Amino acid sequence: MTYHLAGDSTVAACPAAEFPMSGWGALLAEHVDAPVRNLAVGGGTTESCRETYWPELLDGLAPGDTVLIQFGHNDQKDPELLGARCGYAERLRAMIADVRAREGRPILCTSVERRRFVGERIAPSHGDYPDAVRDLAHELDVPLIDLQVFTAWLYEDLGTDDSRSLLSHYPRGLHATWPDGLADDTHFQRRGAGKVASFVAWSLRAIERRDGHLPAAGDPRFGGMNPDASAAFPSAGIPPAESTQET
Repeated sequence: MTYHLAGDSTVAACPAAEFPMSGWGALLAEHVDAPVRNLAVGGGTTESCRETYWPELLDGLAPGDTVLIQFGHNDQKDPELLGARCGYAERLRAMIADVRAREGRPILCTSVERRRFVGERIAPSHGDYPDAVRDLAHELDVPLIDLQVFTAWLYEDLGTDDSRSLLSHYPRGLHATWPDGLADDTHFQRRGAGKVASFVAWSLRAIERRDGHLPAAGDPRFGGMNPDASAAFPSAGIPPAESTQET
């Protein structure tokens, strides 16, 4: 099974000259136990995806593979063609049908939120687009990973100052690509991309029902012992749990 990614610059791998800027898709392989094929492109929309690399993605799709789809940042800039409830939703609907026709599993993601504070709260910046994704996922029974909610919470939880380190903020003279400095509240540094990738990976475990076979902590049928974490993450080198102390 392979994870295939379609999305915009917040998902895509960035050119080496822009390091440490990164989309979350570039770091997903560090958090999952299956290959990741990231075809996301900066500036991408549902329309540009279908006109360019979507056929390539489908050609590489095998039965049982998963396709994660996250657009919206750039679609919202073309409301005549890609309105939330018309062109944007229609193209997402077609992409879902394409994946299912090839016996793959589509997963929809809402757009990651921009880091725009009003006081201590994040101001949502995507209008009706996240709700259009949520409603389409519900209508078509497609799994949803709500990255708009997660990233808005993450920024607020860290606060206005600490959350800046998740995004591409560079002072003057630090970065050769942006010698005059950069204050970008849309595109992640690797720290932010890694946190989103980790959340996506955990969401995939839940969607795939990966952990239901593990014993629940304190279950008397298993002697009250804590679950063996090494069974959930066999490649992580986690030692078997021995403690029976309650948390």
